[in-house]
Amino acid sequence: MSEQQTPRARAVATRWLGVGLASAVAVVTLGLAVTGRLTLYISPESVWFASAAAVVTLAGAVWSCTLPLGAEDDHGHDHGDATAEPEHADDEASRTTVTPRRTLAGVGAVAGGVIATGVVAAALVLPPASLSVELAMSRAGEQATLFAGADTVALGVADTSTFGIGDWASVFAGATNTAAYDGAPVTLTGFVTPAGKGDGVNLTRLVITHCVIDAQTAALPTDVDPGEYETGQWVEVTGTVRADADGTLRIEPTDVVAIDEPKDPYEY
Repeated sequence: MSEQQTPRARAVATRWLGVGLASAVAVVTLGLAVTGRLTLYISPESVWFASAAAVVTLAGAVWSCTLPLGAEDDHGHDHGDATAEPEHADDEASRTTVTPRRTLAGVGAVAGGVIATGVVAAALVLPPASLSVELAMSRAGEQATLFAGADTVALGVADTSTFGIGDWASVFAGATNTAAYDGAPVTLTGFVTPAGKGDGVNLTRLVITHCVIDAQTAALPTDVDPGEYETGQWVEVTGTVRADADGTLRIEPTDVVAIDEPKDPYEY
């Protein structure tokens, strides 16, 4: 590659790593928002913010493309004549040291660019998909603070008919007067995961605050034959909350129906 081609290639690579990748991510974000599938990754309340950020990014990308190629590297500083002879021996040694550093920086930039390009390409090619089952199974043993220390008095005044799996997980985890919930009717939608011990399975759902990164697993012990449904199968359970003598709560189903994964697989 000639000396004239090298700066141009570097400028093209710089623009792709900056403007190109950002634009691709913005286009993917807007596409998911328009088709209603962005909620597979972030909460509905955050969709507007992500969409606005994508629009701003695209506007900035369009403006950036009006700049001459290579303008990103022009910081307006006068570094002097690079061909001038060094005045001191220390200057020559310093330049010798800089060369390996630039080489390492170049290798790092190329490696980072390849990884970033691969991530963006995967986002463009792979279809949007829920991460519910995978995340729930990986975090099944975690003690999430979201479901710890629930206050029985505060929850007791609520209309439990509106509770989702996350709400009931709070009750199951921290209620001190479990008998108060015995006999409460429920109709819940979730997917099946192993209970870990004893009979039955867990009716599970992921509860997210902002995006799937902060997702926490909510699981309710349910009297369903473990061999009846495969792990990850979505079901709608109609039944009753039961309080056992040892103070634990479980779901006693009267009807279990296998369903397809809902359009919005998370609770918030």
